[in-house]
Amino acid sequence: MSIELGSVWLLGADAVGRPGQRRFRLFAQSARGSAILWMEKEQLNSLSLSLDHILAQLTEGQVLRVEARAGEQPQPTKLPPDFPKTPTHEFQVGQIKLGYDEDRDIFLLSTAPLEIELQPGQEPQAILREEDVVSFLFDQREAQELSSSITTVVSAGRPLCPLCHASLDGGPHACVKQNGHREILQIEEGEGE
Repeated sequence: MSIELGSVWLLGADAVGRPGQRRFRLFAQSARGSAILWMEKEQLNSLSLSLDHILAQLTEGQVLRVEARAGEQPQPTKLPPDFPKTPTHEFQVGQIKLGYDEDRDIFLLSTAPLEIELQPGQEPQAILREEDVVSFLFDQREAQELSSSITTVVSAGRPLCPLCHASLDGGPHACVKQNGHREILQIEEGEGE
């Protein structure tokens, strides 16, 4: 059963846990209900990139993604304390669809839950519940704020190696681009070559 929350009045992203073990989520609330949508870091970052791409097209480049800032860095957003303790909908996201309606000047985000089914004696199976989609609407200002919020949340974790972009854990780092830790291919020449 597809659920439409309509236009949201609260929309944001945050992370729970310590860097390296964080879980990421999108939260939304409207007059029709609330949702906490758990996502992988890459899913959340891809949503931010997609929003930025659409916003840049709509505003003819006036709204652009800001990767680096001088001075004090913005703090990641948090789930508001007055958000319902038991949201109307809460699940791990398996599929995200982002749309934009030019006539109404509004974004539509649809998310389908992913469930892991465990049956005795079998491998766990991931099942995408496309019939249980939760969707909601938001405007350009909210899209820009969400994208900024996601960027701040994603970048607030472990620092990344500037060369290979792998997460740095504070210990020694074997960077594939700095010290030659790459797969070695051996090319053998044939008799006629």
